[in-house]
Amino acid sequence: MIKIYFELLTEPIPKLYETLMKRVIRTVVTEAYPNHKFEVNVTVCDDKMIHEINKEHRGIDRPTDVLSFPFYDFDTPEQITLLGDIIISRDTAYRQAEDYGHSAKREFCFLAAHSALHLLGYDHETDDERVVMEAKQKEILDKLGIKR
Repeated sequence: MIKIYFELLTEPIPKLYETLMKRVIRTVVTEAYPNHKFEVNVTVCDDKMIHEINKEHRGIDRPTDVLSFPFYDFDTPEQITLLGDIIISRDTAYRQAEDYGHSAKREFCFLAAHSALHLLGYDHETDDERVVMEAKQKEILDKLGIKR
């Protein structure tokens, strides 16, 4: 069971995007930990807010598309455990969708998959890690019919 709390701190996004992002996150987490009970917080904000969070927590003085703050407690499958927080910039998601030539729906879902994988410990610091993470992202989005 994955419980997702969704908070919108910016202009609205289509309800469909929220629904699909939750489905993506549930799919990512459930495939990795089918018997665990997790909670995930998802916040959609603007570039200004994510810039401030990025600067405060990572020392990077610019906005970004998504931030993940994992809690890494996988030892309690019988208890509901907070898996982590996901923060997505609405502004950057829309801009990147246009830059990459795909729908905003696909971009929001990609960011949800990407950040959920980070919550599970995936990373992309090395080429090998990047290949594994990109393949997993594609697998999840393809499985849910969310294409470029």
